[in-house]
Amino acid sequence: MPSRVVFDIETLALPFDSFDEAQQAYLLHGAHTATEREEMLQKLNLYPLTAQVIAIAMLNPDTNKGNVLYQTPEPEQWVSDDEMIEFIGGNEHQILEQFWKTIEKYEQIISFNGRTFDGPFLMIRSAVLGVKPSRNLVPYRYSPKDHCDLLDQLTFYGAFRRFSLDFYCKAFGIKSPKSEGITGLSLGELYRNGEYRRIAQYCLGDTIATAELFRRWDLYLNFSEE
Repeated sequence: MPSRVVFDIETLALPFDSFDEAQQAYLLHGAHTATEREEMLQKLNLYPLTAQVIAIAMLNPDTNKGNVLYQTPEPEQWVSDDEMIEFIGGNEHQILEQFWKTIEKYEQIISFNGRTFDGPFLMIRSAVLGVKPSRNLVPYRYSPKDHCDLLDQLTFYGAFRRFSLDFYCKAFGIKSPKSEGITGLSLGELYRNGEYRRIAQYCLGDTIATAELFRRWDLYLNFSEE
């Protein structure tokens, strides 16, 4: 069995006033109403040129051990009550460097929408900050051997409709990470309030759910050659 790891990230838009006037005008081009402006600002969370990585969780689905890297003003480190998860806080540059050191040790990476979002975001954002990725997170699409993106697998590469992680979890009888009352829309407020550990725990929750969804796929729907 190859060594494998599930990963997930959380991102947050950079302060809008950190962009110059030309950039702001470019980002808001086409927004004619306050509602349209707000919608465009919300979408800034999705792009590595306009947003930052605030948390990265990694979990070995075979041992349930892992770590969570997350942004904090000052470095900190602690472990979960069961000592299975290590939490490491630092600035964005530091957590990206640690991520690439950790992820290169695994033969297979597993994600939910990681080929379309998490992987490209991490690679480009790292390059922007002068951190060199240790591997390509977006390899050949039509094989789960190197990167198993569950959204690709569960839609048969786009043949079926895409659903959210929350919807898949509920359909498969897996505890949804959204059941604790936090969603991606809550992250900005948590970050501004300095609740960095809650962000880390939320990111871990997504990763735990993805790991369980992977186990279901691996047991019932994995027909790929070893």
